[in-house]
This record gives sequence, structure tokens and C-alpha cells, in this order.
Amino acid sequence: MSGPGFSQSFHQRQTQQLVLAPQMRQSLKILQVAALDLRNAIQEELQANPTLEELPMDGISLEKNAASEDDARAPDDDSRETLDFKDDFRVLEKIGQDWRDHLSDTGGVRQTSPEEDERRQHFFESLTTETSLPEHLMRQAELADATPEVHEAMRYLVGSLDDRGFLTSKLPDIALMSGLPLETVQEASRLLKTFDPAGIGAENLSDCLLIQLAHKGREKSVCARIIRDHFDLLVRRRIPDLARKTGLAPDVIQEAIEEIGTLDPAPGRRFAADSNRVVVPDVTVEDDNGEWKITLNQDYIPRLRLSSTYKELIAKGTLGKQERDYLREKLRSGKFIINAIEQRQRTIERITREIIKHQTGFFVEGVSRLKPLTMTQIADIIGVHETTVSRALANKYIKTPHGVFEMKFFFTSGYQSDAGQAVANTSVKEMIADIIAGEDPGSPLSDQEIVGLLDGKGLKIARRTVAKYREELGLLPSNLRRRYD
Repeated sequence: MSGPGFSQSFHQRQTQQLVLAPQMRQSLKILQVAALDLRNAIQEELQANPTLEELPMDGISLEKNAASEDDARAPDDDSRETLDFKDDFRVLEKIGQDWRDHLSDTGGVRQTSPEEDERRQHFFESLTTETSLPEHLMRQAELADATPEVHEAMRYLVGSLDDRGFLTSKLPDIALMSGLPLETVQEASRLLKTFDPAGIGAENLSDCLLIQLAHKGREKSVCARIIRDHFDLLVRRRIPDLARKTGLAPDVIQEAIEEIGTLDPAPGRRFAADSNRVVVPDVTVEDDNGEWKITLNQDYIPRLRLSSTYKELIAKGTLGKQERDYLREKLRSGKFIINAIEQRQRTIERITREIIKHQTGFFVEGVSRLKPLTMTQIADIIGVHETTVSRALANKYIKTPHGVFEMKFFFTSGYQSDAGQAVANTSVKEMIADIIAGEDPGSPLSDQEIVGLLDGKGLKIARRTVAKYREELGLLPSNLRRRYD
């Protein structure tokens, strides 16, 4: 009986694959990053590329200090050593027409005043690292009057806290793990609960809230009684049931619930590593005598130029081929970076200008006048691909007369009113929030009733959509919004 046969064969298949060149990746990175991150990216380029220079903050004139790439001549030869960047820039065409519109020989630099430079430098020097929760607690432990064994147990307890400040292990388990007596761990736990912030070291949410009330001397209050004896009813906000169980009036229960609402359900999170970045608007739009003025944020973008020293070295013709090729490549890369930064700023400006045209109602009156707008619409107008618009909007913020918003905030789907007017879903949410804010607290509106009110405004929206928007706004259903007088 013969075994299974094996055979080999070769097949040819043609596929298409987009491979991003290093310069393409650089340009996309520059396009996408926020203002603060852009500075870091540029600093990396300055470290890696010796032919790039950051201009000093003294109002230096580029025209007098930066030689043209085409004017570097070798002193002992009539031939001209030119630095041709055209082939290198062709890679930018893959990003979109906006890059082609802005491929110029300008250095992409600007002048700043000494006051602006000082303000920018002060901002970066002012950044500090916050104290972590374990460090904050152990500093308090060092000041506490406790035995070395309790201090040792405290280290285990602090190490067992989650980001809310709650214990993730039971005290007997911590005692077993540490090898310390349970009584010592319990004593350390009692001490931990006296530390700041109030509520730290709790075993659960109800324990956390009770600890905070004890810090306020309210351990015998109605609030403490409700949390201790009727926590399930409190979570469901069952005011009538709480009134019946406690024998207290509904308005007393309501006041107690409002006080409980002022407590912190996660006291440890104020010490959590802050993943939120400082929001620095990339562009500001303001009313300038009836015209909308666009101001790009340049405060965190270093001013760059190509080093004339290295260009002169190439022009003299004294370098070997390897050194000359290295410097030529670095000069091309530096020129590419300078132009990419300039193009980034101009792309943001063009998109902002189109946002103003489409969302004029918002800039005049606010969120209620926001209209549906897609990135495809803007991409078609300025002649780029939709992904270019998406990258340009990523991590960007715009300062408006109504506050600071993500630039993507202005791109949203919407509805058509009976009058033929386009209304963004963000505006619909604003309407729902306004309707609920103006309702009778004793007789809150149901989602279906809100549907009817919106219909009266010419907007036909399904009840499930109203419920979805209400939940996204963080608003409770009608039965949980009812308040008793």
C-alpha cells in the first residue's frame, strides 16, 4: 500500500500593495499630531538630522542668513552643485492635492516676538509630575503614630488598592500573603481609612461613601442610614420605597440623596495617571468686525532652516562621495520636513475656512445651529482625499466664540426638518437636553412625549433614537427623574 503523494508547484500572482516610504510616514505623522506633539516630533528630527537648525528667538532675518540651494558654487570650479528636491517631493502626491498646492521653496518659517518665545518656553518649563496615590498615602503613613508592623501592613494595603482607591483583596488574604497577624492588618486598615482623600481603603462603594460621611461627622445621618440599610433601593433611586422603609417624608429622602450625590464614588482617581493631554487649540476663530478671522497656533512649532554650513561644504566639492551623498540626503530630508510643516498648517487653515462656511450658524449662535457635515464634502471642495481630511482633523482643537471643540465635532450626520432645513444630530441632542431641563420635576416627560415635542418643531425622530440620545447625554429615564415635593 503506497503512502500519500507529495508534489510541488509554482504559481505566479499579481497583487497591488501600498508601501509607505519613510518620508511619506513622516509627512502623515506631521499632519496628524496635535500642536504639542508636533514640537516633540520636530525635536526628534533636529536630533537626527544635523543639517536642520532651529532659528534663535531674536528676530533673525532668513533672507540674510539662509543661502539658496541653487546658489552654492564651488570656488574652484565653474560647475554648479545643485540640490534638486523635485524627485523627493513626488512622494507627497500620494497624500492628496493639498500637498501639491503647497509644494513651494519657502522655508516654512515665521517670525515671533520675544514675548511669544518667553511664553512658549515658560509653558514647557512649567510642566510637572503629580504625586501618585501610593506616594501620597505612604507620606501620611510616615507621619502617623504606628508600630513598624502596622507600617509594613500599610504597604501591603496600599499595594492592593485599585485606581478607585478600593481594596482588591480581603483583609484575611492580605494577612496570609504578608505573613502578618490579621489584627495588625485590621489596625492598618482602620488607619488607612482616616487618610486623605476620604474614602480610601474601602472594600466597596457603600463602604467608601460611609467613610466619607464619617470624615464629615455624619455617620449617624439619614444619608448613612440609607447607605447602610437600603443601598439597593438607593442605587435604583426608589424614593417612595425608601420613604416607606425608613418612615421618613419623600422630601427628606430627596435631600439625603442629593447629599450622597456630592460624595466621591472613586476618590483614588484624582491621583490616577492623567491620560488626558493639555488641550492646546491648533486654530482660533474669532469675530473681527463682522468677519471671521482665522489664527493658526504657531506657539509650539520651532522655526527651522537648512544649515548653510553643510550646503557650502557640498558646494566646495572637497567631500568624498560617501560624505557628499549623506549630506545631500539629510538636506533633502530637512527640506521635506520644513515643507511638510508648512503644508500641515495651510491644510488646517483651508479646512477651518470651509468649516466656517458650512457652520456659520454655529459660530454665530452656538451648538443648536449645527448642521450636518461630512468629511467627504470638505474633501471634494478642497480637492483632497477624505482620509487626508480625517488625518488633518485628528487630535486637533479649535477655539471658537462658544468654547474649545475638537475639530471633528463639526462633522456629524443629521435630519431634515419639515421646513427642509438640515439639523445635525448634535443639535437634536441639545434640543432634548433643553426640553428635559425645562420639564416639571414632579411630572417628567417620557421619551414618547419628547418625540411629540420634537415633532412639533418639525423633526420626526423615533422614540428609540430619543432614548439613545438621552442616554448619551447622561440623562435618566422619566421614572428616575421624578422628584417629590
